[in-house]
Amino acid sequence: MGYSRGLVLFFGVIFAAKGFTQESFFPKDARVERVWTGGEFTEGPAYGPDHCVYFSDIGNRILKFDPATGNTTDFRNPGGRSNGLDFDQKGNLIAAEGANTGGNRRITKSSLQPGAQLTVLADSFNKKKFNSPNDLILDKNGGIYFTDPRYVGNEPKELDFEGVFYIAPGGKVIVATKECAKPNGLVLSMDGKTLYLAENHPSGARHLLSFQVGKDGGLSGKKVLYDFGNQRGVDGMCIDQKGNLFATAGSKEKAGIYVFSPEGKRLEFLPTPEDPSNCIFGGKNRDILYITAGKSLYRAITNTKGFHCFWPE
Repeated sequence: MGYSRGLVLFFGVIFAAKGFTQESFFPKDARVERVWTGGEFTEGPAYGPDHCVYFSDIGNRILKFDPATGNTTDFRNPGGRSNGLDFDQKGNLIAAEGANTGGNRRITKSSLQPGAQLTVLADSFNKKKFNSPNDLILDKNGGIYFTDPRYVGNEPKELDFEGVFYIAPGGKVIVATKECAKPNGLVLSMDGKTLYLAENHPSGARHLLSFQVGKDGGLSGKKVLYDFGNQRGVDGMCIDQKGNLFATAGSKEKAGIYVFSPEGKRLEFLPTPEDPSNCIFGGKNRDILYITAGKSLYRAITNTKGFHCFWPE
């Protein structure tokens, strides 16, 4: 299925983006396209320096989708139960590897060269293994924020909390904050002064939060920007060049992309055919939103452009 014009279309079912502002973030005639399916549970898309989209299949592999050919191939198999992915300034792939069978519970780095060796950036705090690194984001200095909840996996927990960690550019690991329950997706504002965090507890708080970023990487000044109540909260998110948040949340008929202002005002909703897990802007114009959802990878044209401090030209 290509980018032919029409309403938002999923397998013959027509959906329209539900806007709350006059300026829509999605063209009225845009099309949401499934570009790959067949995973166990897709997650953590990242846009690479080769203009390909890398994403995790929680079934324990990292996949590579090439928009130029339409082909999806294994990049790393097994993938250490990777979840969130990101790229650093040198084009290395940074992966949050989670728990469960085959999970390594660590943060790793590798180049995109075939057979490249992995570098372990961090696998513990105070000699205690992480719970299950979930999602990550790099700051302008190359430091790495990552969330460390435990949703699945029977491995004994060594830490007595689930928080957000920061790996400083020199390699030191600190606790950025413990002020959250089941921290999940996260993203930084364009100026790097605000970190947005998904607090997504299956039986507790389901909030979109913001924190102020300190000079040492610590987070403070917790604010609740949006409360999803009993609805499935934010899983993953990314931002556009105006600082708006594109967040994956909801289930079934409420599953989709929720667009928020930097202050947490809900602006628009785009439904997805499967429950979404994460999203990233891609394409040479940064106007294509790639979405991992259920067993698949989707994409949709937008009326905006994404932001990432280390994106390729």
